[in-house]
Amino acid sequence: MLRSVKDFHRYHIMATDGEIGKVDDLLFDDREWRLRHLVVDTGHWLPDRKVLIPPSKLGEPDGVMRTFPVSLTKQQVEDSPTVDTDEPVSRQHEARLFEYYGLQPYWVSGITGGAFPPAIYPADEEAGQEQEESTGKKSGEDTGDPHLRSTNEVEGYHIRAADDRVGHIEDFIIDDHTWTIRYLVVDTRDWLPGRLILVATNWITGVSWDESRVYVSLTKDAIEKSPEWDPSQPVNRKYEEVLFDYYGRPRYWE
Repeated sequence: MLRSVKDFHRYHIMATDGEIGKVDDLLFDDREWRLRHLVVDTGHWLPDRKVLIPPSKLGEPDGVMRTFPVSLTKQQVEDSPTVDTDEPVSRQHEARLFEYYGLQPYWVSGITGGAFPPAIYPADEEAGQEQEESTGKKSGEDTGDPHLRSTNEVEGYHIRAADDRVGHIEDFIIDDHTWTIRYLVVDTRDWLPGRLILVATNWITGVSWDESRVYVSLTKDAIEKSPEWDPSQPVNRKYEEVLFDYYGRPRYWE
């Protein structure tokens, strides 16, 4: 099912033996636009602490009860490796987290993973090279993963069409089956007041992280005439078919 990321922030995160907190943020891979960690604020239970939950531990959210089950006990969450989410999360921190939960890291096994082998995984070569180029630190030092992004941080980024600026990111639509961000919700209030549009992440042609700007392969005129999206209604397949047919783009589900 396709769900609003902002809506997730109102969900209670339920361990197998009780509530552990609420969603604070989502960390995603900027190459695949896929969820890597759910950031949970543990509130009064574990004061001044946030924890990371990998996608393989997430159950199916309940939109009626606004609960989000995870296949962990409260003790497992409490004993999990401490990560400072106010700082960039490093590959070394992620490796310790996956080892603790007995999972292979996503850079080895994909989104779900299996049993974690005995060896500790070092930072991958590509990430290490990019870290060294961008920060001046050598691979293996405790630097943030350059491809791990926060939805809280990216919210508000400006959207640039092929011929003009069209608005900013207001929200994200995520598939809770594959945990892939399918759409950016774009607010066009400075140009088309009171209108929200959806832009598929596979229509993105580039991102300037330094300038907080996302480039898409659509024209301003095409966006202006695009099928309107009602945020009070869930994104369903019928709407997606209309949207993709309007832009003449191949459907990701086929």
